[in-house]
Amino acid sequence: MHMEQRISMERMEEAINLFGSFDENIRLLESELHVTVVNRGGELVISGDVENVMLATKAVEALLTLSARGEAINAQHVRYVIGLCRSGQSERVAELTQDVICITSKGRPVKPKTIGQKQYVDSVMQNTVTIGVGPAGTGKTYLAVAAAVAAFRDKQINRIILTRPAVEAGERLGFLPGDLQSKVDPYLRPLYDALFDMLGAETYQKYLERGNIEVAPLAYMRGRTLDDSFIILDEAQNTSREQMKMFLTRMGFGSKVVITGDITQIDLPGDKPSGLKEAMKVLQGVEGVGICQLSQQDVVRHVMVQRIIEAYAKYEDRKGGAKK
Repeated sequence: MHMEQRISMERMEEAINLFGSFDENIRLLESELHVTVVNRGGELVISGDVENVMLATKAVEALLTLSARGEAINAQHVRYVIGLCRSGQSERVAELTQDVICITSKGRPVKPKTIGQKQYVDSVMQNTVTIGVGPAGTGKTYLAVAAAVAAFRDKQINRIILTRPAVEAGERLGFLPGDLQSKVDPYLRPLYDALFDMLGAETYQKYLERGNIEVAPLAYMRGRTLDDSFIILDEAQNTSREQMKMFLTRMGFGSKVVITGDITQIDLPGDKPSGLKEAMKVLQGVEGVGICQLSQQDVVRHVMVQRIIEAYAKYEDRKGGAKK
């Protein structure tokens, strides 16, 4: 059954923002939901099958909500909102308000872009320890670094410590050239990149020299107590159980800890259990600990990343099914 739905547009800017450059946002909406959308004299007319039109109307209303809150609508917003509408959660878009965590050195606001990301950031703010688990591209590390920089600027803490276990996919540190600093650098690169983004190179260098920022392999945490610090343990799926326990018990007064990882990408030898998996079980329900599971819906990289993650997940499922 065919139907038409009309949505009135208050202001011209709203329509411009919603449609995007060369109308790419609306074209995407049309192709994803099999509807036609035209702008007729300040009114949007959506036509197509009843079910599709209902979905598209919800999606457009949700996008207008974001637009009214000052978001510059792009293809990623459109895809995310369509996903929310399909799972009957379109009204939750309102939760994605202007929660700016931190402003980058170039003046760009960093904020959660999905509901999963918002729950993760809220958990980091509210809890002493937050475990954020999810696939690549969900912003786990980036948002944690943004929260750390915000807490530092706000003088809630006086040191940011970023660390990763040194089990890199197939590489042993011994084979990397140069002294220790350059040995460590390649696999700590993503952490540096996020910090560079937030602080800019000069400020970053200044804080590093003063000891306000430390980027180090996990092994360096042994035997230290870390007070008034914001500590991020990244790629935590590659920690052993002993390492994870050692890390968690290093926490001092006035500190905050964020542990991020992707349990589908464990690079440990097959017989070694992941400290992250164990910690998620052990710490479930412990006061002051938040555990957040991010999913494919929270991927904020290029749409291809999401498709690739989904394709791998399907393949693993099929393989798993064949083994049983």
